[in-house]
Amino acid sequence: LHFVVGKLVDHGRKTVFGHGYSCHVCLLRPKSRGTLRLASPDPQRAPLIDPAFLQDPDDMARMVRGFKRVRELMHQPALTRHGGEESHASAGARNDEQIEQFIRQFADTIYHPVGTCRMGPDGDALAVVDAQLRVRGVQALRVVDASVMPQVVGGNTNAPVIMMAEKAVDMIRGARETVPV
Repeated sequence: LHFVVGKLVDHGRKTVFGHGYSCHVCLLRPKSRGTLRLASPDPQRAPLIDPAFLQDPDDMARMVRGFKRVRELMHQPALTRHGGEESHASAGARNDEQIEQFIRQFADTIYHPVGTCRMGPDGDALAVVDAQLRVRGVQALRVVDASVMPQVVGGNTNAPVIMMAEKAVDMIRGARETVPV
């Protein structure tokens, strides 16, 4: 659950004035796995991206349970005394089928995609980079961003990417020191 002190609509893309609070359900470890494929040999063409949101039935089941938990928490005396109201969009969703329909209509990403260029051991056919972040089969190219994470972390990806970048600097400097001059 993600609590926000403020009224958020459409992940903050729409301005809402006044006092308020929001609570959102998000899957920190979704089971669904999307794909990123080249559309053509032309590097200027946009890739084909299918995030496959909620493709695994367990993801939807957990979202429905989370939705119900949010509703339960928001109706606790500690919060109801502040006069909060459920959004009109979700208020009509009462049974699991209606809640699932609401989720499918309004669910959104939390902007932390990972794994499109994942790191892995030798022999892993899906691993694009090795433990030194070097692209397999390409000389002098490393990838240092969230795309190398084999799985999404249970939180914001910013801090882990900063850590990876700092480690990459050390690895690159170390590699330069071993090159004969």
